[in-house]
Amino acid sequence: MNIPPDTKPALWGAAGGAVVLAIIGFNYAGWVTGGKAEMTAAARADTAVVTALAPVCQARFMQAGDASTQLEALKKIETWSQGEFVEKGGWARMPGPQTPAGLTAVAKACASLLTA
Repeated sequence: MNIPPDTKPALWGAAGGAVVLAIIGFNYAGWVTGGKAEMTAAARADTAVVTALAPVCQARFMQAGDASTQLEALKKIETWSQGEFVEKGGWARMPGPQTPAGLTAVAKACASLLTA
């Protein structure tokens, strides 16, 4: 195949322009791959679930018969282990299947709401 000599620079320019466009698009224009978009969507969904379930956990905690005693015990515990206290108390467990990471996140958010 014989390519006219005048078209070679145009083809090289188009290829170089495509590379530059891709670099600018992915680095500065906010383009993302499908995998990155999926990870971002999953993280936002997890955050939304925790935000929605933490007040339910707080209400369940406060409706317990010994809520005031448990709340004082919760406030005496170190901040980093308050989520474990709520999780072990069962207030963070919701109906249906839950992942351990999701249960821990809800428990931590619930403890944060209770101690605020």
